[in-house]
Amino acid sequence: MITYASIQVTARVRWCQREASEPAAGQVPSTRQSGNTLKPGIIEKRMLEAFGASDPGCVRANNEDYYLLAPSMGLYVVADGMGGAQAGEHASKLATETLREAVQRAPTSPGPEALVEAFHTANRKVMEAASNDPALEGMGTTMVAAQVKDGELLIASVGDSRAYLFDHGELHAITQDQTWVNEVGRRLGMEEDALRVHPMRHVLTMAIGVSDQLRVLTYVVKPTPGMQVLLCSDGLHGVASEEEMKHALDSNKTLEAKCQALIAAARDHGGPDNITAVLLKAS
Repeated sequence: MITYASIQVTARVRWCQREASEPAAGQVPSTRQSGNTLKPGIIEKRMLEAFGASDPGCVRANNEDYYLLAPSMGLYVVADGMGGAQAGEHASKLATETLREAVQRAPTSPGPEALVEAFHTANRKVMEAASNDPALEGMGTTMVAAQVKDGELLIASVGDSRAYLFDHGELHAITQDQTWVNEVGRRLGMEEDALRVHPMRHVLTMAIGVSDQLRVLTYVVKPTPGMQVLLCSDGLHGVASEEEMKHALDSNKTLEAKCQALIAAARDHGGPDNITAVLLKAS
């Protein structure tokens, strides 16, 4: 069963209200596993320029984030894994690569249906892997993905990895967090100051690999020239302020320099978590 939600936030974002081959030789998608020695890559496309970077932060020895740049498919992903030992790293990579394969195999169709179904395929794959290996039990991952389709940017998310829209000097969150704070605390009318220190503040209400009852939130953005879309893990948005993020994005610097500035902003606050940013710019 495919389940997703839709809500309207800004005039520039249209929210979906519809039910919801491997690359040719020499066209391997550009993928960067965080925590290794590969350098982030930049890709130019007729519609989008894209760059991604990840950093383990200042506290953790390993990096459970994973991101994907697949410009030949118009697909961009950030995932933030969780679980003991190496399980979080495995979950984020497995979910992302399964999503890529599912999107690649999906028949052409309008709207977000194929992307949503790919999330469900990734969810089943992570659950299956965890059930078959005791060392991976309890693993899961958040995930946010953007797909270019028919001149639009389809966005889907599970958990608290976010997509932001930066345009004309203003930064807006596109996605909504699936967290206790957002879905329970705020609905109870709790003050933001109380929520920031609440013991449930880090609890997710939805994640890939945790339950077969998956809620995938979907959104559609109409790109305009100069518009930037940021996909990131909570190691960035949960640490750096929106003002700091705006400052990093509001310049004529390259996407690489902007991603590095975003990571530096989180590290300047102690970098308690892994930090990943994928930045897209419409041309």
